[in-house]
Amino acid sequence: MALGSSFYFIYQVQKEQLINYTLKSNYAYANKLASATNNFLESALQQLAYSAKIIEADLDNNVLLENEVKRLHLQTNSFNSVVINKNGITVATSPYLPNVLGVTSSSIGAQQALAKKQPLISYPYVSPEGNLIIFITSPLFDKNSEYIGYIGGTLYLKESNILSELLEQGYYSGGSHIYVVDANKKLIYHPDSKRIGEQVNNNSVITAVLSGSLGKELVKNSENVSMLAGYAPVKIANWGVVVQRPLKDTLAYLDVLGVEIFKRITPLVLVMLLATALLAHFISRPLKLLADSSHLLNDENSANKLKDIKSWYFEAQQLKAAMLEGVNILQSQMGQLRQDALTDPLTGAHNRRSLNILLEKLMDKHIPFAVLEIDIDFFKRVNDTFGHDVGDEVLKALTEVIQKVSRKHDIVARTGGEEFLLVLPNEDSDSAFVIAERLRKQVKATSMPKVGHITISIGIAIWPQHNDDIDQVYKCADKALYHAKETGRNKTVIASLN
Repeated sequence: MALGSSFYFIYQVQKEQLINYTLKSNYAYANKLASATNNFLESALQQLAYSAKIIEADLDNNVLLENEVKRLHLQTNSFNSVVINKNGITVATSPYLPNVLGVTSSSIGAQQALAKKQPLISYPYVSPEGNLIIFITSPLFDKNSEYIGYIGGTLYLKESNILSELLEQGYYSGGSHIYVVDANKKLIYHPDSKRIGEQVNNNSVITAVLSGSLGKELVKNSENVSMLAGYAPVKIANWGVVVQRPLKDTLAYLDVLGVEIFKRITPLVLVMLLATALLAHFISRPLKLLADSSHLLNDENSANKLKDIKSWYFEAQQLKAAMLEGVNILQSQMGQLRQDALTDPLTGAHNRRSLNILLEKLMDKHIPFAVLEIDIDFFKRVNDTFGHDVGDEVLKALTEVIQKVSRKHDIVARTGGEEFLLVLPNEDSDSAFVIAERLRKQVKATSMPKVGHITISIGIAIWPQHNDDIDQVYKCADKALYHAKETGRNKTVIASLN
């Protein structure tokens, strides 16, 4: 009975810990993806608003309109297509769509944009060409501030785009997967593309996330499968991001371990029963100690405490070994879950969540720091020419170069596809510029796998010199990076204090 109860309790503790840590990990990852998606949509709206200002300066310049839609379509890969609408008529497109030009726009997204007359992220709908799309628009106004149309970009939900690439970043191991729903509970992203556009009802997680809640829970999906789900809202579009893993897959290894432990314990139980009459006192003591320590399995020192228990006979030693094996597996899985929640899975650098935690510590201690926003020049060409696998190797190699140039207390984080942040505590603009230039030159001199030499552009901002708000510091660094890109790339620019 002592052996059986100890085994059962170990199993239940491990089961509970695995479920809790899987839920926490899924919640952290959903929150990270929701934040990244929100940032992408904000960026897309900002790009369209910036182009709108350019277009409004010369509304009748058709060459300008054509060049602007091409630039917006080809420069960032944010949209599958870009259109400009004036007075209800499509006047420019990229890619070039002759059957659309000069025609009154009749799509659902176009009608929504013309009716709203303000920045818009549309509901999913089927375009006249038969594509399931989301339409993102920014209004156009003439010199008298009269609304005359919009510039808009499309995301083809069943085709590859920057949003689908963002959501596909390597979180499908062990049965885990991600899906995104819009305000009408329609799937706008799912690893099974056939399900995109499907409406999902009777799901408490979807109801919760679309109400604006963040959280985690054990839920049964539409196929009546128990899932460990973490969820977070994309507030700018009223979408919901859900990361989930089947409960069965989460506990599968634990079940195998339980069977193995049970196989080892069974013969020992038979021996113990035969010897109980003579050895009851001596046998029960170490077993009692093992049972008493089983509730400490989530303690980092639990293995050492188990080792300190004196098990003078074979059966107790075997049980102790089995418990130690379980503790080691549990601690390993817990450590891996913590690591996954705080690091970028591709490069091993800090992720956005880990970066925020570290920066909060610096700001709490009033330690000034420089933020270096780093972006690979023409990285899309690397992926298009050599493939995403080679692109991933370039990202890993760049991370190694950044880590070699940085010091022990510096923070290296990957915040986007080819975007990195290097945080330098106790550095001002001048010293940060010197370090940034050293990094830029080192990257330029380093031969990357299969690709050869690449260059990077760097934008620098200082906390709290540029702003007390870290989000504003990010924006300052981003503007400096954008200026570096616009003025030739392969350079370092310090953000202005204006």
